[in-house]
This record gives sequence, C-alpha cells and structure tokens, in this order.
Amino acid sequence: MDFFNNHKKLFSAALTFFLVLTLIICILPALNNEKINQPLPGTAALTESENNGKAVYIREGCVACHTQQVRNVDMDAVFGSRPSMAADYARNRRLNLFQNTATLMGTERTGPDLTSIGTRQPSKEWQYAHLYNPRSVVPESIMPSYKWLFLVKEDLGPGDVEVSVPAAFRAGLTEKIIPSKDAQDLVAYLLSLKQTDLPDNIASGEFLYKKKKGTTANAGGRTLPDGSALFTANCASCHQAGGEGLPGAFPPLKGSPVVLGDNLELFVTIIMKGYDPRPEFAAMPAVGANAGLKPEEVAALINHERSSWGNNGDPVTDEQVQAIIDKIK
Repeated sequence: MDFFNNHKKLFSAALTFFLVLTLIICILPALNNEKINQPLPGTAALTESENNGKAVYIREGCVACHTQQVRNVDMDAVFGSRPSMAADYARNRRLNLFQNTATLMGTERTGPDLTSIGTRQPSKEWQYAHLYNPRSVVPESIMPSYKWLFLVKEDLGPGDVEVSVPAAFRAGLTEKIIPSKDAQDLVAYLLSLKQTDLPDNIASGEFLYKKKKGTTANAGGRTLPDGSALFTANCASCHQAGGEGLPGAFPPLKGSPVVLGDNLELFVTIIMKGYDPRPEFAAMPAVGANAGLKPEEVAALINHERSSWGNNGDPVTDEQVQAIIDKIK
C-alpha cells in the first residue's frame, strides 16, 4: 500500500502508463499509416498559390460548413466518383506544430462537400462570383458573402480580372470588382480539389444504400442516364435550375439557339471543350471533359436541355454524340 501513499511513484506510474498508451494508440498507428498510404499516382503537390489559398481557406473558417470527404453512402455520389480513401490525404502535412491539415476533412456539411469541387465547378468566374455574393449564382444559398476578398477599382490594371456580378447584386456599384490576391489564391486552391482516378490495380470502394436512378429517353430507342440529375450536378449552378441563366454572368439555355439549333457538333463541343465567344458573359469551362462525361451522359444532358423550360428540340442519340467526340478530340 506504500505505492498509493507515495505521490511520486503514483504520478510517475500514471505518466508512464499515459505515454505508453499514447505511443501504442496514437503515434505508432500514425507512423504506420504514413508508411503504407502513399500519394496516388497522378496527384501533385500544391503550388505556391494553392498553398496560400489553403491558408486563406483555413483563416476564413471554410471547414466550419464544408467537408472534404466523400462517404461510402449513395447520397455522397454527387460529391465524387467514388468514396474517399486514406491515400487521398497522403499529401497532407502539418502546417506547423499546432495546425494539422487533416482537420480540413471537416464534420459539418451545411454547404456541399468540396472533395472534387475543382471538377464539379471548374469555372473561375463562377467561383469569384460565388465568393463575392453566393446568392448571385445560387439563389437559395445561406453562405455569407466574402466581399472583403475583393477590390473595387475605376479601371482595370495590368493582370486584373473583372468579376462578372449581375447588376442586382452590385449594390449600386458601377466600378470594376476585382479579386484580391487572397481571392485568387483561394480559388486556385478550390480548383485544385479534384478526386484522383484510381489505378487499375486498386479497387474503388462501393457506394452503399443505392437508390434507383432515373433515365432519359434516347432518340434511338434505348434508355440513357438521368439528364435532369446530370444537369443539376454539372450545369444548374451557372445556368440555374430553370434554365434562365444570370444576366451579365451566364447565358440562358431556355430558348437558346445553341440548345435548339441544328448544329449538334457545336453543342457537344461547348460541353466538352468550353465556350468563350461572348464578352458579355463569363467563359464556360470544359464541363464535359472535366467531369469525365461519357457520350451517353452528354446525350442525356442535351436531351434534357432540349426538352425542358418550354424548349422543344429534337432528341439525340449517344451514337451521334460519340461520333462528334471522336471527331473533336
């Protein structure tokens, strides 16, 4: 019983026990995970601008509302092509002794998951407009505005990029809205967030609790993927759910001569390679290529746009789309 009456022995034993448990439960497993989980082929370290943007992401508290982890449940399939795995985070390193970037995985999903936001929304113009006023591109958004990341100037200077903000959200400003260095770096970091394709020898995890997916009619008689879901995932944030677009930022698809026209090659090329011939609107990125859309998905997307919001265009087949994709590669 002398042991329990000797405070030096008692606290020394408790400290030793704590240190041994820390070694067994925390340190050794972490070192083992670091050893066996190497970065996936095809990944790259963040650039200086992306690293600075990561610091802005942390400083502005984005992790409070956004996660960076695709769970293995079917409802998360809209955020990535597969469930996340340990190797996806192998390039994460501590910022310093007190900051561990693994915490950017987050736990709160007030806003959408950002694991693959660089693939889902690769438009810089959209990202800038969203940061300046989220409601300008997503009317139902509850995200706060980050206007302090932008400058207001009378004229554009060398290297300045003007943000396309609809007049209704400019609060009477007639000057040019310019992203600051912090805003540019933050967008660079967001666009770097892309889920890496797994090598053929690594099996992808499976999404659980799958729901039956909808289909879209094919002009050739076969069924296609759900064009409405594809539009929501890839196009609605810019062109809006009702296809009206945003004046001064993104063109409407409702009544669009491109959507309803006979030039299918132009339509497919815009989806796969992007579009920037109209100075009154922001440039459209290569949505189809960035999202890895297959010919049948592109066909389903086109058919949805041609048959929605009062549009009455002719449906297309995946064979027609495949022929055009092969041609424009």
